[in-house]
Amino acid sequence: MTGDRRPRPAPVIYEVNTWVWLGELERRHGRTIGLQDVPGQEWDALALPGVDTVWLMGVWQRSSAGRELALTQSGLRDSFRAALPDVTDRDIAGSPYCVRDYTVDPRLGGTAGLAAARDALARRGLRLLLDYVPNHVAPDHPWLTAHPEYFVRGHAADLERDPAAFFARDGVVVARGRDPFFAPWPDVAQLNAFAPGLRAATAEVLTRIGEQCDGVRCDMAMLLTTEVFAKTWGDRAGTPPAEEFWPFVIGRVRERHPSLMFVAEAYWDMEWVLQQQGFDFCYDKRLYDRLLHESPGSVRGHLRADLAYQEGLVRFLENHDEPRAAAVFDPAKERAAAMMIATLPGATLWHEGQFEGRRVRVPVFLTRRPDEEPVPELRAFHERLLAAVGASGMREGDWQPVECTGWPDNRSCEGMAAWSWSRPQGRHLVVVNLQDRAAQARLPLAWSELPDRRWILRDLLTGTAYERDGAEMRDPGLYVALDGWAGNVFAVEPAATAPPGAAPAAQP
Repeated sequence: MTGDRRPRPAPVIYEVNTWVWLGELERRHGRTIGLQDVPGQEWDALALPGVDTVWLMGVWQRSSAGRELALTQSGLRDSFRAALPDVTDRDIAGSPYCVRDYTVDPRLGGTAGLAAARDALARRGLRLLLDYVPNHVAPDHPWLTAHPEYFVRGHAADLERDPAAFFARDGVVVARGRDPFFAPWPDVAQLNAFAPGLRAATAEVLTRIGEQCDGVRCDMAMLLTTEVFAKTWGDRAGTPPAEEFWPFVIGRVRERHPSLMFVAEAYWDMEWVLQQQGFDFCYDKRLYDRLLHESPGSVRGHLRADLAYQEGLVRFLENHDEPRAAAVFDPAKERAAAMMIATLPGATLWHEGQFEGRRVRVPVFLTRRPDEEPVPELRAFHERLLAAVGASGMREGDWQPVECTGWPDNRSCEGMAAWSWSRPQGRHLVVVNLQDRAAQARLPLAWSELPDRRWILRDLLTGTAYERDGAEMRDPGLYVALDGWAGNVFAVEPAATAPPGAAPAAQP
């Protein structure tokens, strides 16, 4: 199975912490609110121009057993207090990734509530994305009693030797969930990716989920690949089946839901492998790390990857697992990075609260977050960016990186990155300065229609227009000069069709 059925253009996803969001709506409106009770104007607020998919994170029934374990973990309690100093036990619902059952939690409105939410989103042109956790389930999940063969198991000696890695249920010793680089998670039971019954059961659950949404985000998807699972569990997992886990499962699900979108949370450079195993999109954690910690050259190198690969990535600056962007990026750098994220090929993921400049990452166990003063200008910037990119249609076109050239005595171009989008309706050009100092560059544009006429470059974010000669834009290339962390998102139009008032700009 390959990822060649990927939809175009790639989705623009807005992640919402469902429990926190509904709690804030209840306080705002002074009444109990489930998903079926959300006022229309609140759905309207999620339907941001340029967004086409809403990820309601954490809707499934959480485990009471997992919650009790969370309440006793001192390290977790410390993280709760750090995020929410006045936290109480009432604010702790347990982890949304410690799933008791794949039915919508009754406190959120149950199955009927989710159906109402999906309908409300669909009326606003939005698709619905939900979670699935393939690697583990809660310690009180029904499968532990009904199907112990679905799990990685141990023996009494394992339990006695390492109770942090094993627990007993109904006389069966079961491994706690883990990945190969960290200690076991105390609140979950490890599923066995090599067990034939588990594979079939996973496909059945995902098929039921596919009846309730338009896409599924699969948690830590790379842990189920044969290579990783065998290295993690060795002989305890048994003999690896001939077929990989994900092609089997996704193939079965798509027999019923051929258009269901599969998104993988993926790390360790496993993105291409998972794309080939059937995922439409995989997290681009590598780009996030490069933007946050590495050089502009490292970012440009990342963007030279094969386009088919890039089209299957999910670009982001934060999500519920990462620190808030406002807490780790300089404000100007965050805006530059956002211009990149919004205009690169692949899916785009934004996180509720990111646009307002929230700085506190709230542990997913909590149902409440602290009040924070919003940053109106940041919200305005993001809304303008998303709306402009969405309205332009650029992401429906063909993407190509553009070289940034300089001069022997001025290599500031090495801190810049540029790319273009082309479609029959027109072209767009994006250039971003990924450093804290001013930079200049030439951008040679190999567009056949450039010579013998003049062109208007209109910035979609500011409305500023520049007139340039087409021959010069081709060779030696369009001259650009940007302040530190600045950028342009240009629509490129023939001067004859440019809007009135676009006067020729001064040449450098």
